[in-house]
Amino acid sequence: MSLEIAEKQESGSVPRSRSPSPEGHDVLTLRSLVSSKDAGVIIGRAGKNVADLRDSTGVKAGVSKVIPGVHERVLTVSGSVESVAKAYAMIVDQLIAANAASPVVANAPSSPPSAIRLLISHNLMGSVIGKSGLKIKAIQDSSGARMVASKEMLPQSTERIVEVQGTSEAIGRAIEEIGRALLEDWERGQGTVYFHPGTGDERSGRRPGPPLGRRPNGDGPRGRASPSPHSPSSQPSNLRTQNISIPSDMVGCIIGRNGTKITEIRRLSGSKISIAKEPHDETGERMFTIIGTPEANEKALFLLYNQLESEKERRVGREQLQQEELQD
Repeated sequence: MSLEIAEKQESGSVPRSRSPSPEGHDVLTLRSLVSSKDAGVIIGRAGKNVADLRDSTGVKAGVSKVIPGVHERVLTVSGSVESVAKAYAMIVDQLIAANAASPVVANAPSSPPSAIRLLISHNLMGSVIGKSGLKIKAIQDSSGARMVASKEMLPQSTERIVEVQGTSEAIGRAIEEIGRALLEDWERGQGTVYFHPGTGDERSGRRPGPPLGRRPNGDGPRGRASPSPHSPSSQPSNLRTQNISIPSDMVGCIIGRNGTKITEIRRLSGSKISIAKEPHDETGERMFTIIGTPEANEKALFLLYNQLESEKERRVGREQLQQEELQD
């Protein structure tokens, strides 16, 4: 019972993960995917472990709520880069100690390497991997950790997994370097659609399988997401609405000449996509509203972010070419 109380307290105090704001550019919020078993170790009896973690490092830390039937939860750690790295190293030590105390693991011929599965925005993966993989190789060489970056975004989100493997010290060093890279390009993380572990059959009608994410702005249909009363069978009943912000200077590349790009994304995904005519706040970003089934929206998000990444790579290449011409 004490563990359940502690979990409720922790989940309620976790700040929502997002890229740091310009005013708090030195604060890193780093999310990771953990098993429910590991989440219990991280929290500890009556929340003792996570309280000790906060006291030792000065970070804010907590774990997402338990969802029945779902065996993964999200750990969120927020603080300075050094504090977050130290906290994750301590968490790895806790997990290693807990596994060593387990008779099954203790009697095994060899224990698997410790690992942390970081959740990184698709838009920020370039900052971690670097051109031709040079950045991720440099992090691995200097930290002694091994890093494996997933190629696909997690369901219903624009986050990908970067698994960091090694000793607690190596993982801590790697996370510190990853954190610095993320803070340097924090703007790219804006508009991230966060992954939330959940059961697919409850939210999207899919067959049970790998955990699916919940829609960030709620679980039920909103506004135009509801079926038309005049044609109840003409639309799926599980429509969802998702909103993402896109920098104004990138909107043109998504729309394309005469709207060809956005028309293609709509056709391939099956989602309805509308674009605000004006920026929605002082950041100058414009809101994209995506309406469709969870599968269609997932495809639309994938296509939108792929288009953004292609445009960013094109612009970087153009800038490098201009610099080379100036040097000549």
